[in-house]
Amino acid sequence: MSQATPTAAGTGHRSFVDSKAIMSLRSLELRARVVVEGFWSGLHRSPYHGFSVEFTEYRQYVPGDDPRYLDWRVYGRSDRYYIKKFEDETNLRCHLIVDQSRSMTFQSIGHTKAEYAATLAATLAYFLHRQGDAIGLLAFDERVRDFLPARHRASHLRQLMLALERPASGKTTDLISPLRHLAEIIHKRGLMVLISDFLAPIDALDRTLAALVAGGHEVVVFQVLDPAEINFGFERESVFEDLESGQTLFIDPAVARRDYVPRFEAHNEELRRRCQTHGVAVHRLLTSEPLDFALLAFLQERARQGRQVRHRTASGGYVSA
Repeated sequence: MSQATPTAAGTGHRSFVDSKAIMSLRSLELRARVVVEGFWSGLHRSPYHGFSVEFTEYRQYVPGDDPRYLDWRVYGRSDRYYIKKFEDETNLRCHLIVDQSRSMTFQSIGHTKAEYAATLAATLAYFLHRQGDAIGLLAFDERVRDFLPARHRASHLRQLMLALERPASGKTTDLISPLRHLAEIIHKRGLMVLISDFLAPIDALDRTLAALVAGGHEVVVFQVLDPAEINFGFERESVFEDLESGQTLFIDPAVARRDYVPRFEAHNEELRRRCQTHGVAVHRLLTSEPLDFALLAFLQERARQGRQVRHRTASGGYVSA
């Protein structure tokens, strides 16, 4: 299930799990677990050596804690004093914003962009949950399809996975309304992870990103694309159908490619420019690439932003890195 692949500069070499092998697993949660656990097992040669994904919903009592919140049942089993952690004590509140519009159903290699994006979101959710973070979800197409506020509970994670497993079905893509919705209702600072192919008008995207950044949120963008969309790598004349409008056109790929490629890259460059205006980096992912790349990009982006990540030391305490 793996192939030797070089990582980004400075991280050495390790084995990434092949995306086709991961996507062949029927369970979304199992895909996420395989990616995360494989990723962590390979970090011993990376700059992130030492991070732990161990987490308990309790923390040990320290002098000064309110004894009213001691869990006596845990004390009876362990003979140690533990206090139930409140959600405000978690490291991070993250909302995953996932495009489930019909354009995401395109595929040329055996799995769709929607399936890849859902697996990416599930992987990030599982990763953050194992760190003790609170995760929420907003799934959208031309409207908001599902919204789950950020929480850290095993039952909440399962609910989030079920929402991600719903097939993409929306007719069009509205990138603006979901972000505006979150900016209006999420007042505590947190992390917003936007996952989409961004094959939609982005004229007003910078204004909504500005609202999120002004609210103190950190924003990370993943653009998920199929390899065939990069260079329009079709060979024969065929009838092509717009997945969102249903319009069909007979196209000679050799002729269309000359106009398609520069326009496609101009659109993507405009996306990068609008995001970078607000300090938001765009990470492009092809559905043929290992999902480990996304986790690595996620960690590197958080490090670049200067956010603190806690990890457990050998003595059992927590330090920041």
